[in-house]
Amino acid sequence: MSNRIDFQNEDFIRNPFPAYHEAREREPVYSFLLPSGQYAWMVTSYDDALKILDDPRFVTNPPYLNELENKDAPAHLAIVSRNLLSVNPADHRRLRRLVQKAFTPRMAERLRGRIEEISNSLLDQVEGIGEMRLIEDFAFPLPIIVICEMLGIPVKDQDKFRTWSDAIMESVHHPRFDNEGEEAMKAFVDYLHDLIALRRTSMQEDLISDLISAEDEGDKLSEHELYALVFVLIIAGHETTVNLIGNGVLALLQHPEQNELLQHRPELIGSAIEEILRYNGPAEVSNTRWTTEDVEFGGKYLRKGDMVFVSFSSANRDDRKFEDPDVFDITRMANNHIAFGKGVHYCLGAPLARLEGEIAIGALMRRMPNLRLKSGLDDLEWRHGMIIRGVKEILVTF
Repeated sequence: MSNRIDFQNEDFIRNPFPAYHEAREREPVYSFLLPSGQYAWMVTSYDDALKILDDPRFVTNPPYLNELENKDAPAHLAIVSRNLLSVNPADHRRLRRLVQKAFTPRMAERLRGRIEEISNSLLDQVEGIGEMRLIEDFAFPLPIIVICEMLGIPVKDQDKFRTWSDAIMESVHHPRFDNEGEEAMKAFVDYLHDLIALRRTSMQEDLISDLISAEDEGDKLSEHELYALVFVLIIAGHETTVNLIGNGVLALLQHPEQNELLQHRPELIGSAIEEILRYNGPAEVSNTRWTTEDVEFGGKYLRKGDMVFVSFSSANRDDRKFEDPDVFDITRMANNHIAFGKGVHYCLGAPLARLEGEIAIGALMRRMPNLRLKSGLDDLEWRHGMIIRGVKEILVTF
């Protein structure tokens, strides 16, 4: 390609899809420079994405894993190596077994009434004002209240998690965190240390207590594994839903004919959520993968230890897979997007995120049918960082 993609450029962050289209056409396995100064590969086509996500030669546990797993390693670094997104396949299966029962579609459905209650309560607080900050007032508090209640974390601490989450997610563009992200991780671990110590003396009917006492075929979680699981559930889990709601509402407001269709046919909310996930999903790229050997892939030669990312945003707009991929159509059928990944690392919280998205956007459209942007699209500030795709805030009136 004549013009290299700058993944930190404001124009790209605002609208990456033309650049991704060019990459798929000219260089689908794309070499680029990370802010850390290290080269990596971005996989942009749908078919290649599926191959990478299911190829054992591309692993999520980093090459410096042994260093981070050293018993003397700081707990905040152990979280990097021991969470569900980065452990080896055997440990991933073990950890997932210990927590997945809480995130099945059936378990998520049991939360429907409570999610509806929280959604309506949040909308009650702003209904008489006539305007709101969509992220601050609605999209952020809903999933953080839900996950805090599941885990047994006081909701009064939700603002701490937002600060930590923003710092961590915007700094994860290479295996190490920058200073702000690392400080946030340390604060997060200190908080969990105190909370888990409290739970060990007084178990409750919550997920943290369940994880402390969890056993599977005689297995238990180590302290670092417990930190890491809670980290993934809170940080990665709620971030997905926040930006699913934000990106979804924005897409509907940008496409008034689709918004009107959903108003008249609320039964389309399920397919609308799937189209939102495909069209502008909350996860722009996968977590990092590394090659375990020299690999020829997509016409490129990848060396052992190379970093590889899969662009979900690009794959989900691939015209070889989706008809009219740049068209937002809430009636789209056979919508086989990969917004939640594929294979063993398929998003554990996908059923809960889908349910929260359906309830939140459905309630918003029903109660505020005249919802509209208060400012222009050019005024929206998109989040930096390669992992999460979403806007920092959306001012709306109704």
